[in-house]
Amino acid sequence: MKLIEAIEKLGVKQSLAKAKRIAQEIGITWDDGASIVFQAIANDLERVPKNIGGENDDDNSAIKKWLLKYQGGKDGRASNRVSKLPGTIADPIIEEIIGTRIESLDKDDLNKITYAHRLGMSAENILGLILEEYLSENLLSSGWHCAWGETVKSVDFVHNDGRLLQIKNRSNSENSSSSSVRNGTEIKKWFRIKANKIEYMWESLNQICGTSNLSEKSFVVFIRKTISSNPNCLAVEKNNPWA
Repeated sequence: MKLIEAIEKLGVKQSLAKAKRIAQEIGITWDDGASIVFQAIANDLERVPKNIGGENDDDNSAIKKWLLKYQGGKDGRASNRVSKLPGTIADPIIEEIIGTRIESLDKDDLNKITYAHRLGMSAENILGLILEEYLSENLLSSGWHCAWGETVKSVDFVHNDGRLLQIKNRSNSENSSSSSVRNGTEIKKWFRIKANKIEYMWESLNQICGTSNLSEKSFVVFIRKTISSNPNCLAVEKNNPWA
């Protein structure tokens, strides 16, 4: 049974009651955001992730999988995360291409370019997680809860009053599905920086969320604090010449 089928079968009230009971049984704090986020999908089946639940699940196990996915995302946030090293090796032909085009580069230069690229990719891989946690910490007091673990389709934050928010790092990474509506209420969309120039959009997010403290300066401080307290958040290969 898919999660969407379980919620449809149980109805909103019974789905919430069952999710609360299961959360308590497996040690997940129901009133610490999980209840608000689950309510968002219980009230709107369009927001239910399609990849939760299977043919061997009943309504209990499907809801449990959602709760574990939510808690897994929360536990794996940037400040706790141990990122994995790249699972692939660099293709040597890339250095040949660059070296042929820019003949002044020697072998050491090309090796450093390779590893700088890999390090940059690792940083990009965790940027979204850091942004998510920064917003989670700074929006909670305004009633916004993070939908940890991608537990609400096309939505990253849910407000106590049911408002929905999708966040992206760059304007060109925006998901078209974010234009979906919930009971006539548009999902608010926000991106941090424009793709074609350095222009930050924090003021628009402050307006959306009713806050005044969100800024690029504050975000940079949060990044430095997060990486300093948990260096393993950014995976760095042992043979990286920049390390």
